[in-house]
Amino acid sequence: MPMTTRTKALCACAATLILAMVAAVAPATAQFPAAPDDAAGAKGKKGAAGASPTINGNWAGELTQVGSQTPYKFEIAISAKGAEAKYPDLDCIGKLTRVGSSKTYVFFVEVITKGSADKGGRCPDGTMTVARQGDNLALGWFGSVQGTTVVAYGTLKKK
Repeated sequence: MPMTTRTKALCACAATLILAMVAAVAPATAQFPAAPDDAAGAKGKKGAAGASPTINGNWAGELTQVGSQTPYKFEIAISAKGAEAKYPDLDCIGKLTRVGSSKTYVFFVEVITKGSADKGGRCPDGTMTVARQGDNLALGWFGSVQGTTVVAYGTLKKK
């Protein structure tokens, strides 16, 4: 399905906001590894010296929502075929569609498939930006619920 101009604008706005948020959370040296990430389908094997590790795999941790004191559990599975997010504490699942990448970041649009706020659940659709941070994965999330901007962030560890 082609992206509309509105969707592209939302993705660009979300990516900018998430990048700014991640920059505030992580040290600059951790944000910008020496080589591009190999998220488009790496097999997880190390290549030439200086090659970045892949973001593919199963990751878990907690996300903190800006304005909230209580973090919630989060899991993400990323492969060459796609990605899925799980929010065990919120009873939600989201399908992630990769919409772009840069040297250090991968951008996803998330559609909630279980527990959608539009259907009485607790989770809204949104956008996600991820970046490898050493052995961890830095993640920023942006969305809107009934006209209110929601931002969450966290650092995930490989499962």
